[in-house]
This record gives sequence, C-alpha cells and structure tokens, in this order.
Amino acid sequence: MSPKKVQDPDGRDHHPKRFGFAARLRNYLFTGLIVAGPIGITLYVTWSIIQWIDRLIKPFIPAAYNPETYVSVEVPGIGLIAALFGLIVIGFITASIIGRSLLSYGESLVDRTPVVRNLYRGLKQIFETALSQKGQSFQHAGVVEYPRKGLWAIVFLSTDAKGEILDKAGDEGEPMVSVFLPTTPNPTSGFLLFVPKKDIQLLDMSVEDAAKLVISAGLVMPDDKDEPEQASEDETKKIAAE
Repeated sequence: MSPKKVQDPDGRDHHPKRFGFAARLRNYLFTGLIVAGPIGITLYVTWSIIQWIDRLIKPFIPAAYNPETYVSVEVPGIGLIAALFGLIVIGFITASIIGRSLLSYGESLVDRTPVVRNLYRGLKQIFETALSQKGQSFQHAGVVEYPRKGLWAIVFLSTDAKGEILDKAGDEGEPMVSVFLPTTPNPTSGFLLFVPKKDIQLLDMSVEDAAKLVISAGLVMPDDKDEPEQASEDETKKIAAE
C-alpha cells in the first residue's frame, strides 16, 4: 500500500517524507551511544582507579587481614578500603598532641633539606587549599578579554591579589583578583593571571558548568536558567524519533 499523497500549496502532489529502516537503525545507534557512552566511560574510569589502588596497597596488607587469603576469588576494592582506613588513622593520630609533635619534627627535618622542602611546601599548600572546608577557591566563573580585546576566555576566580603583586601590578586603589585561565580540552593546565576586578565579567553558570564548557571545547553549552533541565533528554528522544 503506497503512502497517502499530500498536496502542496502550489497544487503539486508529493509523498510525505518517510525514514527508511537503515536511517532508523542509525538514529537508534546514536541514541544508544549518547546514553551508554557516559555511563560506560564513568564505570571504566572508576574501575581502573579502584584496580590501580588495589595493586598499590594490597602488597602492604597482612595476609591475616586480607579476605583473599580465605576465599579463592579476587575481591576488588580491598586496597581502596585499606587506603581510606589508613588515611583516617593518620588523620586521627595527627589530631593528637603526640601526632602534631611528630609532624612538626618531621617538617623541621624537611625544611633543612634543599629542593625537597620547596616541593613539600608547594604540595602542602595546594592540598590545604583544595581540601580545606573553609576554602573559597574557584567558587565563581567569569570571562576576561584574553589574549586581546574582543576575544573572551573563561576564567575561575581564586583570591584577591595582595602584597607586592597588588602594589606593583595594579593601579593605585584598584582591586585585583588572581584568576586561573584553563586550557582546552585539558583544564588541569593553564595560566595564572592577575586581573583588575573591573575587567572581569562574572557568569551566572556554576563552576562545574564552566568546566564542562572548557573540557568540551564549547560543544556542551549550559542550559539557560529559564529552560527546563530535561533539555538533554528531549534531544535524545528527538534523535530516536527521527
């Protein structure tokens, strides 16, 4: 049975557009990739991290406390659990007077060691800033004109500039902010810039959405606040329906 004809405004008849079986299979394939791709990659990365920690920690677990000693199958995640338990114990010991004394003594030894002391101080400051519950780092995203006027780049605001940086780089009485300008698609590398506060345009999007925009090289644009959160799901259904 042939499809029903439809008449154009100019009087010509034509058949309505119909998608063939191959086109539908292609659309279903793309829909499957959109749904399964992020899930599969997330599971793969998570599983790889767990296995890496297991290989690193398991050799240090005494056989008496290793469940694999009593069962004939490999138990994943034992190294991760042991690492978390060890970190909790280290934190508990460090919180005591004896632990703080030992830590101070160890840091005094490191401070007398060339090269190592600089590495230790830098890493300690980074970890304290990143993991501190009171830290205010990267709570806002913005854009600045970079590398020249008329071109805009996403930056993450860090802290207000102080001391010698503010005295020598900023105009008198003009506040400045230290910002991190990430590279695309790898946001772990980038540039530290000191920018006058008036030259920064704050974004309404969250830091997470701005990071997604950088990682995807502009392909993943955050939804507007007045748009429903189901936009991505609607796109998936639209592809499947075509």
